[in-house]
Amino acid sequence: IKVSKMNIIESVVFTRGCDGNLKGIGALVKGMKAEDAIEKLKGIPCGRRKTSCPDQLSSALEYIISNKKQDK
Repeated sequence: IKVSKMNIIESVVFTRGCDGNLKGIGALVKGMKAEDAIEKLKGIPCGRRKTSCPDQLSSALEYIISNKKQDK
């Protein structure tokens, strides 16, 4: 995941998972504010699982944002 200094998502690449869907998610969030993507994706389940690829992306974005704040 590449996020700009202004918290704009520049690129997302997933490993594993459903290739087409994950490429689609990456394309949809590109150019979006990380905070907006987190709001839309957080908590989405996958079938009976409590988490999903979009939910994991939101967690990773939260981690990136929190580390950027700590670096300041």
